[in-house]
Amino acid sequence: MAMQFHLKVVTPDRIFFEGDVDQLIVRGVEGDFAVLPNMSPFVTRVDIHRMKIFTDGKERIAAVHGGYIDIRDDNVILVANACEWPEEIDIERAKLAKERAEKRLKDQSAYDTMRAEISLKKAINRINLKK
Repeated sequence: MAMQFHLKVVTPDRIFFEGDVDQLIVRGVEGDFAVLPNMSPFVTRVDIHRMKIFTDGKERIAAVHGGYIDIRDDNVILVANACEWPEEIDIERAKLAKERAEKRLKDQSAYDTMRAEISLKKAINRINLKK
């Protein structure tokens, strides 16, 4: 059996995932990185992107919408603003959110630019994951 570590992914409304895994790939502040068993401890911010969970030769992909990750002693906790499996994503809703965010970015006086950029990133992340 391959070496594993314990992963717990939590959001404000649920425990999204919990179990022993072989590897996790997420996007941090400096780009994508892999979490493996016996890693040195660290904490970093997680960006809006997809995450890949590898366990027992299988890969699961989910949309993660920001947060942070804490890695210590083969126990990894990812606290996310939101996470979704592909089957949970409403593609039509994501497309509408993308259109709304793009319109808000064009009319910067009517909406907070940073919020619109975050909304656009989340919508694009959902759409790309669903494809």
